[in-house]
Amino acid sequence: MHTPVPVSFPERIPMTSANTTVTTLEPETLRQWMAQHEDLVIIDVRSAAEFESLHIRGSYNVPLPLLSEHTADLAARLGERVVLVCQSGVRAEQARQKLSTAGVDTAYVLTGGAPGFANAGGDVVRGAQRWDLERQVRMAAGSLVLTGLVGGRFVSPKVRALAGIVGTGLAFSAASNTCAMGKALAAMPWNKTAQEPTATTAIQQIPAAGA
Repeated sequence: MHTPVPVSFPERIPMTSANTTVTTLEPETLRQWMAQHEDLVIIDVRSAAEFESLHIRGSYNVPLPLLSEHTADLAARLGERVVLVCQSGVRAEQARQKLSTAGVDTAYVLTGGAPGFANAGGDVVRGAQRWDLERQVRMAAGSLVLTGLVGGRFVSPKVRALAGIVGTGLAFSAASNTCAMGKALAAMPWNKTAQEPTATTAIQQIPAAGA
């Protein structure tokens, strides 16, 4: 009868999770920062019309296209406590990535955007009410898809291609984290205000870090 030979197994090594950089900020934390930190800069990257309808008191409006065009100029004026705001966080995240390429690694994206901050009891300024840009995009995309399906049923099967085109556009928008339809709608007359921000009026009004 053979005596079983004990088998030894290698010692299990505990797994550790990689460190992740926190890039989001909750509305309540922002409210505390606003009361505690004089060097805080809040940048709203929505369109001027959206900013006019609702914005955080004391924030600066630098629409995303303008920020993308003048990233280096804006980055040169920012300190270490920057919060980026949009409607839901998508455009603010794009702005954070842009600023990161210019050396600003301490920017935060406000969770829930300006509406979330207002719902949390934050101090906001309200103006003329309009549909926010993201809601307009959903309405436009949904209407085009519906038109394609109905037109394909009652007019010509070829009209169904419209729904496919919109679907492809939305998929590309999600994959690239961009929105061509949003940019197009932002240029529409109803989304314009009397004073569109420029590099001078939007960026130069932000106090330079350390000034």
